[in-house]
Amino acid sequence: MVKIEVLGTGCAKCKSLANNVEKAVEELNIEAEVVKVESLQEIMNRGVMMTPALYIDGEAVAVGRAPSVKEIKELLKS
Repeated sequence: MVKIEVLGTGCAKCKSLANNVEKAVEELNIEAEVVKVESLQEIMNRGVMMTPALYIDGEAVAVGRAPSVKEIKELLKS
């Protein structure tokens, strides 16, 4: 199972990224654990200075932007 983490404090871009992740997982029909990390301390502990950030299986794949559903699907396929 893939672990996907959306790091962000709840801003519009963070919510957009969370929605895009949900759509991508649904469209790919894969099993994934989607976790929203909203704790500023946890976000800072990971060295993220700009949100939103997207982590897949513990690896940062996008920071400071909200990738499209299409891009997220490509990231999940690789």
